[in-house]
Amino acid sequence: MRKNKGRTGRKRRRKQYSSLPSNGVNQSHKLEYIQLRKWLKERGFDDRNLRPAQFSDTGRGLMTTKAFQAGELIISLPEKCLLTTGTVLSSYLGENIAKWKPPISPLIALCTFLIAEKYAGEQSVWKPYLDVLPKTYTCPVCLEQEVVRLLPEPLRRKAEEQRTVVQELYTSSKTFFFSLQSLFTENVETVFNYDALRWAWCTINTRTVYMKHSQRECFSREPDVYALAPYLDLLNHSPNVQVKAAFNEQTRCYEIRTDSHCRRHEELFISYGPHDNQRLLLEYGFVAINNPQSGVYVSADILLKHLLSADKQRNMKLSILKDHNLLENLTFGRDGPSWRLLTALKLLCLGADEFTYWKKVLLGDKISARNEESSLNIAAKICFSLIEETQHILHQISQMKKDKVNLENQLALVEVLRLEDLTILQTSAAILYNLHTAIT
Repeated sequence: MRKNKGRTGRKRRRKQYSSLPSNGVNQSHKLEYIQLRKWLKERGFDDRNLRPAQFSDTGRGLMTTKAFQAGELIISLPEKCLLTTGTVLSSYLGENIAKWKPPISPLIALCTFLIAEKYAGEQSVWKPYLDVLPKTYTCPVCLEQEVVRLLPEPLRRKAEEQRTVVQELYTSSKTFFFSLQSLFTENVETVFNYDALRWAWCTINTRTVYMKHSQRECFSREPDVYALAPYLDLLNHSPNVQVKAAFNEQTRCYEIRTDSHCRRHEELFISYGPHDNQRLLLEYGFVAINNPQSGVYVSADILLKHLLSADKQRNMKLSILKDHNLLENLTFGRDGPSWRLLTALKLLCLGADEFTYWKKVLLGDKISARNEESSLNIAAKICFSLIEETQHILHQISQMKKDKVNLENQLALVEVLRLEDLTILQTSAAILYNLHTAIT
């Protein structure tokens, strides 16, 4: 007889689920997850410690059914479950890829396979996995142009670069796609259209794990380091956890161990890397709240805007900063202006009689009280300027959310990013005020 049947079992289950976090709703009863777990079990994966759930703050993720200790193995996915270029070459596409010249990239091979399998629908062996993949993504390449314009620099520029990369990838791959016509009843231009490639590219860019493969002659020289990992890819990112992840050659499984403790019935997080929010949005299409890695970037253009154009040594100062790579990655953070930003400003604020001491500035030496005060004043002006700009953008977003209902999700994403930026800038402004007070 199966346990937990009848009134006693129902009471026990009600008590058990009443202790679950209010923001985690079990999703394992849904058909797509039942079919996915069945499909994975046939390939040797039968995990009982994690279940799919919907969370109010992070969306879809995996919830624990037991407590995990630091150093414990949280998931071990057999090689048979991984989708790699090896999978593609052993499929019906393998022969076409092997004879195509010049060789296609591993990335295009995976994109082609995903598009073809999605088109196959019920006939696809990978259907249970394809059914749980996102239908749409929120990487910048998928955002509407009017939403991209609301992104901060340099993210806006990188978003445009990403769009160009995907467009060029599609254009350069068209001839190869045409060569696959004999495999499809429908015109390949319809199957392998731009939207299909963009979806496949985003799937690989946001969901693959790093797994190095040996170089094959049928592929270009680009690194073959991708592996799609069904179920494992439901794990969300947190900037506050650390994990060890790699393919285990002995067990032939992709394994993840956590360096953190996780209680039962909580969402289990992994780390995608020490990324700030701009990088997370660019690569994965989301923003992490209270991300300690995040900062607000100050471009060289913003620096110049707040400097005296009459400074005869300005060009020399800028040249020195450029030579020492101090015109990039200048930020305001939760702990105030970065060392790089303050150092750049101190050098730019050197008086004509102080310029010969520029090397001491780069070493972190204090040159004069006047130099310290000037650099803090300009840092404050830049900070308040960015606060004003961010508040203006947030007002625009608020108006657009009323007028552009179809863009609500995209606008909400940028709004979270900008609100995080505003918090950082306001914190930096307070720190700068205290620093200025301390020296005057």
